[in-house]
Amino acid sequence: MERQNGFSKYPFRNLANTEPSRCRISNKNKNRKWKNPQSTFLILLHLLVSIVPPVSTQSDWDGVVVTQSDYQSLQAFKHELVDTRGFLKSWNDSGYGACSGGWVGIKCAKGQVIVIQLPWKGLGGQISEKIGQLQALRKLSLHDNMIGGPIPTALGFLPNLRGVQLFNNRISGTIPPSLGSCPLLQNLDFSNNLLTGSISYGLANSTKLLSLNLSFNSLSGSIPISLTQSPSLMSLSLQYNNLSGSVPDTWGGNGTNKNGVSPLESLTLDHNFFSGGIPPSLGKLVELQELSLGSNQFNGTIPDGISSLSTLKSLDLSNNAIIGSIPLSLSNLSSLTVLVLRENRLTDQIPATIGNISTLTQLDLAYNNLSGEIPSSLGDLPHLVLFNVSYNNLSGPVPINLSQKFNSSSFVGNLQLCGYSGSNPCPSLSPPPSTTPPSSENPKNRKLSTKDIILIAAGALLIVLLLVCCILICCLLRKRAAEKERAGPAASRAGAEKGSAPAAGGEAEASGEGGGKLVHFDGPTAFTADDLLCATAEIMGKSTYGTVYKATLEDGSQVAVKRLREKITKAQREFETEVNLLGKVRHPNLLALRAYYLGPKGEKLLVFDYMAKGSLASFLHARGPDTPIDWQTRMKIAQGTTRGLLYLHTQVNIIHGNLTSSNVLLDDHTNVKIADYGLSRLMTPAANSNVIATAGALGYRAPELSKLKKANTKTDVYSLGVIILELLTGKSPGEAMNGVDLPQWVASIVKEEWTNEVFDLELMRDASTIGDELLNTLKLALHCVDPSPSARPDVQQVLQQLDEIRPEIATSPGDDGGTAPSTSE
Repeated sequence: MERQNGFSKYPFRNLANTEPSRCRISNKNKNRKWKNPQSTFLILLHLLVSIVPPVSTQSDWDGVVVTQSDYQSLQAFKHELVDTRGFLKSWNDSGYGACSGGWVGIKCAKGQVIVIQLPWKGLGGQISEKIGQLQALRKLSLHDNMIGGPIPTALGFLPNLRGVQLFNNRISGTIPPSLGSCPLLQNLDFSNNLLTGSISYGLANSTKLLSLNLSFNSLSGSIPISLTQSPSLMSLSLQYNNLSGSVPDTWGGNGTNKNGVSPLESLTLDHNFFSGGIPPSLGKLVELQELSLGSNQFNGTIPDGISSLSTLKSLDLSNNAIIGSIPLSLSNLSSLTVLVLRENRLTDQIPATIGNISTLTQLDLAYNNLSGEIPSSLGDLPHLVLFNVSYNNLSGPVPINLSQKFNSSSFVGNLQLCGYSGSNPCPSLSPPPSTTPPSSENPKNRKLSTKDIILIAAGALLIVLLLVCCILICCLLRKRAAEKERAGPAASRAGAEKGSAPAAGGEAEASGEGGGKLVHFDGPTAFTADDLLCATAEIMGKSTYGTVYKATLEDGSQVAVKRLREKITKAQREFETEVNLLGKVRHPNLLALRAYYLGPKGEKLLVFDYMAKGSLASFLHARGPDTPIDWQTRMKIAQGTTRGLLYLHTQVNIIHGNLTSSNVLLDDHTNVKIADYGLSRLMTPAANSNVIATAGALGYRAPELSKLKKANTKTDVYSLGVIILELLTGKSPGEAMNGVDLPQWVASIVKEEWTNEVFDLELMRDASTIGDELLNTLKLALHCVDPSPSARPDVQQVLQQLDEIRPEIATSPGDDGGTAPSTSE
């Protein structure tokens, strides 16, 4: 949800300064002074200014010079911070320039400090209690630093304070109750810190509080009743804490605005330890658009009152202990786009009325005890992109529209369900016709004629002849096999296997000399296990998963082979189950798995097509100065990457978890092929943690992964945003710019209104024609790398906006995944 009244943490939303400085004098004007007839007067004035003390008392404010009290407070504030990168060097000991733009991050009005804005500066230390002397302070923004220590109690004594953004730091201790005493406070964001203790009851005393974000901390205790009755609160984010107990059933009670309704639009309480029933009073939050209660310990049934929330767009009750049936009245949620009820204890049938919610894009009912058939009305939902009813007790046929749109992972675990990819065909409802013709004669009274006897004898003789022929053929085949073994078993077996390629879309298994197992999926190249093992290999790169080789077969054809490290993969049975599913994934923007080999000593090889163009990383950063990349090509790559990621998220339920420009590959027509998707399913949890850490070192890891250790769709969107920034800037995320990573560097440049310096110089040559597209794409990318996961768009929204910025031109024809796998993680 957007920050209110200008306190937005998206720097691109204010690309121009709306408060021009009243104290800056350009060099050009200074030079003109000496040519003015009144130069003598100006010289005297200049000398006078040079000897006047730069700090004034409150009695002689002039709008340019900082007050004595604020100057002392800023000096104490700087003293307790650790500025390893030197961003605060401009904060001189004289105070000169503090209110005229000379001090980084400071804005004043009438000599008093009103804004301290120092995000992404790598600051350490702690916040001084002397900040309470800045009586005119309206906004404190220190997010995305390394600041520790407690939250100053003195913040609660600032009468003009409107916004505090300290998210993504290392702040510890408890939340001061005094913050509720700020009469004008509108925005409070302490997310992703180390806060402990309980949530103060007095926070809701600030009657203008619009947004409160305390997520990703270690807060305990329960939710204060006062927060449930706030007359102003529009967004409450408490997810990923240690909160417990029952959620108060007092929502929307006394906390109503002038229209008589609660203004709350977003309530996220997931990943805590809440218990008891879901409060029925949630049904009074008539403005609610997002309700997330997942991963708690809620029990009981789904309250009918939730069905009255006509503006609700997202409902997540997953991973609880909710029982009973799905309410029929949920069909009243006419604006609902996301409904997630997975991992509960729901029973009975899926209501057919859910098919009336035409706005649904995601429906996840997996891991429950639902029974009966899947309603055919669900197949008519026009915008459905994610559907999962796996691991229930469903039976009968899957509606045709659903079976054609979603793969088997959406339906597995329902033993009596049929009619989807990989399942048993549904039995026919009509009995098979009889093949025995009616006889008008009693067979017991019928005598065999001479003709019948002759036919029976001929048939018996024919059977004997066939048996003799079979015996002779078997003997002949054994003799030939023995001769071939004496002449060279390897050559004989290789020649036999090369004679035919596996059928398109099918699988073929073959054994090598050492007893290994080769499994083929559809693809243009036919080879045997011996061909693969005897191929000439050249190392392309190494990664956490293993080593990638370019293998040249005996006939000159080339494939790319990823040899997985043996100690980090799952056991063979689990490995085969998962790799066979990955081998069936096909999309024009995903690299297709062509085959895999399991060796007798535990070695595991994955085989892909090889093409020499390589990865986006090398395409962008390893090219010569005379090889420019135009905007159309870069946008095509961004759109292709987004389309591939959308298919992974919505069609095959795969989180990539390691999306980097090294895993975005390009074919000869510069079409995108995403590699290394789904490999986490083949690995142990420890190996996947190492991959996430590596992604962080390369600059693609979302900040919340430092705590979660498990990737999700929002962390993939963050990585996608970094890749789009990489395309816009031409800079590698692995190279720090001024001590910060790529997203932080871009945001800081935009905040300083130097937006043009962000873009690659090659793109600026055409800025007159593509300037709007560049700016809109930059805004979208910064939205994707927002430090708050809930503020990031989903992949479908990213693709929609990219297509609006520049409609995608049809890609060159090709197969479903031909290019080389990545050489690095």
